[in-house]
Amino acid sequence: MKVVIAGGTGQVGSALGRALRSGGHEVVVLTRRAAGQGQVCWDGERLGPWAREVDGSDVVINLAGRSVSCRYTKENLTAMMRSRVRSARVVGQAIAAAGRPPRAWLQMSTATIYAHTSGPPNDDVTGVIGGQEEGVPGYWAFSVDIAQAWERELDAAPVPLTRKVALRAAMVMTPDRGGVFDVLSRMARLGLGGPVAGGAQYVSWIHEDDFTAAVSFIIDHDILAGPVNLASPGPVPQRDFMRELRAAWGVPVGLPATRWMAELGALAMRSDTELLLKSRRVVPGLLPTAGFEFRHRTWPEAARDLVRRARGRDEARSRSSR
Repeated sequence: MKVVIAGGTGQVGSALGRALRSGGHEVVVLTRRAAGQGQVCWDGERLGPWAREVDGSDVVINLAGRSVSCRYTKENLTAMMRSRVRSARVVGQAIAAAGRPPRAWLQMSTATIYAHTSGPPNDDVTGVIGGQEEGVPGYWAFSVDIAQAWERELDAAPVPLTRKVALRAAMVMTPDRGGVFDVLSRMARLGLGGPVAGGAQYVSWIHEDDFTAAVSFIIDHDILAGPVNLASPGPVPQRDFMRELRAAWGVPVGLPATRWMAELGALAMRSDTELLLKSRRVVPGLLPTAGFEFRHRTWPEAARDLVRRARGRDEARSRSSR
């Protein structure tokens, strides 16, 4: 197949591109700063010569959007909304204008669209869309608004020959530098990976291997359309999540943090406490029903595998620098 990945230079896009190329597929990455073979320049807002890559492709995957790992200022929230909405809109325009449109459009979304909960998990069939939950900071609703606006652009696009899928992805865990697993691992190795505000809030996650395999599975199975949860079947409370991550690294102790300490830490890291405190108890429904089998179903095993890979990465870098 020819697969076009918009916004494909980030950590998730890089992992996905590697997996698709290893499967023998041609991958074209749309990026603001094209720097290599297989990369084509676009601005994420307007049609341009890049749209020729969409015409005649088999699949388009749009991952574009400003990172959520930032302070939730008005300026940053506006940029998050604009980058997601405009990129989804222009991808839809490119598909609509194509003489030979792709058979599938996979649009990145987020598991954050679901309600903050420690009760029954949210699947992609019966899950409760979030909003102004009692006891939750009001500004958290903006993340849900962004997700819904993202998906509205997908739904509204007039592309009748192209199957549309919204990828409601949990945190994708990869051993690469700079990603969420790397950040959490640094905290754990410094002894800072204890419970945050009690640690009862759930963490939903998916291993890189399962994320890339699930995307390929969705491409191959026309029965899957609309919102699809990409999350492991085993979300865990944050205190358990970090305990198992510390165990994988061989760190016995993790200092706990109160809510105000988390606020200070988020300020220092130029991030926001929603990423730590929102209880995302999200599970897959449609994928297992369609026959997808997760390779990494439980967090302890997944954490050990990711730590092993991260150590191998660091050892390889150390040898190459000698």
